[in-house]
Amino acid sequence: MLDVSDEVRAEIGDEEAERLLTGDDAPRSYDCTSCRTPGDPETDRTSTVLFVGEETAVLAFAHAGCIPSQVVSVSEEQLQGAVRSITGDSPAAAGEAPGGGAPQNVPGGQAVLGITSGLVLIGGELHPALVVEPTAPIARPGTTGPGDDFLPLLIEQGFIPVTDTTELPSPLGGWSILLAAGQLHAVLQPGSEGGGQVAWWQAHQALSVTDGWRAAVNKTQRVLVYAAPVGSIGQQPREDLLRDALDKAAAAGKLVAASMPLAGTPGA
Repeated sequence: MLDVSDEVRAEIGDEEAERLLTGDDAPRSYDCTSCRTPGDPETDRTSTVLFVGEETAVLAFAHAGCIPSQVVSVSEEQLQGAVRSITGDSPAAAGEAPGGGAPQNVPGGQAVLGITSGLVLIGGELHPALVVEPTAPIARPGTTGPGDDFLPLLIEQGFIPVTDTTELPSPLGGWSILLAAGQLHAVLQPGSEGGGQVAWWQAHQALSVTDGWRAAVNKTQRVLVYAAPVGSIGQQPREDLLRDALDKAAAAGKLVAASMPLAGTPGA
C-alpha cells in the first residue's frame, strides 16, 4: 500500500526504496503529513514525501488521497520547522491561535506580511482561505514610495481584482501552498528563469490552522488567497467578521485573489 515515486526513489536510492516497499523501513503507523490524522501503510494507500533542504532531507508519510509521493524542496529553516512539527517537538505550535498571523519580511525590508487563515463560504461550500495584508505600504522594488504598490505588483503576478466575494478566484499557475505536518509553512511562487518554486511568503514558525480548515483543504486540494493593502482587513477574531472585511475591501476596490493548489498536487 506504500507508493515511492520515481523522484523520491532517485533521491533516497533503490536500496532504501525497496526496504520501504518490502516493509523493512516502513512505519507501522504514522500521522499524515498533510491532514495530521493517523494512517497505517498496511491498510491505507500511503505516499512517501521527501522534504529536502540545503543540508538535510526528511522522509515523511501521507495518505495517498491527501498528497502524492513527491520531493518537496524547502529552505533549511522550513525543514527544521517541519521536523519539529512532525515529531511534535515544536513548543509554540500547539499554543498558536488558529487563524493568527505569521509575518515574514518582504524582500527589501519595506514591510511585514501578515497571513490569517479562515473558511470562506462560496456557493454553499466552505473553502479554505488565506488573507494576506502588509503592516505598511509596499513600495515597488527600486523605489522609495510613498505610494502603495502592493495590489499592482500582485496583479502583475496574475492575481485578479475581486469585485464579488461570492465568486471563486481564478487559479494562478505556478503558485502553490506548502502544508506540512498539518501546518502552513509557505506560499510558493515560480522561480526566475524557469527555476523551481521559491517562497513568496514563508512562516518564521509553522502556522497552525483549524481542523475545519485542514478538512476543507483536503477536500478541495486548493486554497483561496486574498490580498489587500495595509489597513483594509485587520485581525478579525471571527470568520463572519473576516468575511465582512473582505466584502468591504472588495467594494472599495482594494482586494485581489487567486486560488492555489497544495504543493505537489496537480496544477502546482
